[in-house]
Amino acid sequence: MILLDSVTKTYAGDKTPALDNVSLHIEPNEFVFLVGQSGAGKSTLMKMITKEEVPDAGKIIIGGIDLDYVKKRHIPGYRRRLGVVFQDFKLLPRRTVYENVAFALEIAGMSTKEIRKTVPKVLELVGLLDQAKKFPDQLSGGQKQRVSIARSMARQPKILVADEPTANLDKLTTEEIINLLKRINDFGTTILVTTHNEVIVNTLQKRVVTMKDGKIVDDQKHGGIYKLDGARLPNRPQRVIQTPGHALKPKRRIIQ
Repeated sequence: MILLDSVTKTYAGDKTPALDNVSLHIEPNEFVFLVGQSGAGKSTLMKMITKEEVPDAGKIIIGGIDLDYVKKRHIPGYRRRLGVVFQDFKLLPRRTVYENVAFALEIAGMSTKEIRKTVPKVLELVGLLDQAKKFPDQLSGGQKQRVSIARSMARQPKILVADEPTANLDKLTTEEIINLLKRINDFGTTILVTTHNEVIVNTLQKRVVTMKDGKIVDDQKHGGIYKLDGARLPNRPQRVIQTPGHALKPKRRIIQ
């Protein structure tokens, strides 16, 4: 689903590479945390996936697409195949919640009839159907991030990448956003999340990939915990994050 093979990237003026011979394989339906100190290479790796940057060497294949063959004019179309969530939301301030989600579908070429059918279902998924007519400045930080997630999921991408999606949120809202990402993963979407939040990483105990100095220094396939510089954090009691609502059946499509 996500494959980086010996990827190297050095920015102009830098003496050391931002990514140094990085190889990573993420299977379909995995939930993966990418952790590391600032400057470890996490953001550069994410930019490789979204094709905001191109490697100096190595191969990148995303969802079966070899990015070497995605020409510049085709990059917007490629990105529409991904779900991308940012820490600063990137919502359109003069459009309502409904219109922000609908706009993502409009530029993807979806018909008005399909948009009217799809948007309410996606807003219901993220718990914002009753906020559809509000503008971004009328929402809390957590609600804005839910809109961002709804917008990214409206086209039902097979892969969702989230760059520090809870960085500006309080503890309770952070748990709500992570629960939402868990639900989306249960429906069959592959999730890759960069984070500095050790609590959510240690609580969920999913796959955890640790980066340092542009390299992957640790890859815990199962039951992973937050680790930096190869040092294991001391054990501590963990509070299990509960997903609200009834149990969900995995690997179902979000929109019928």
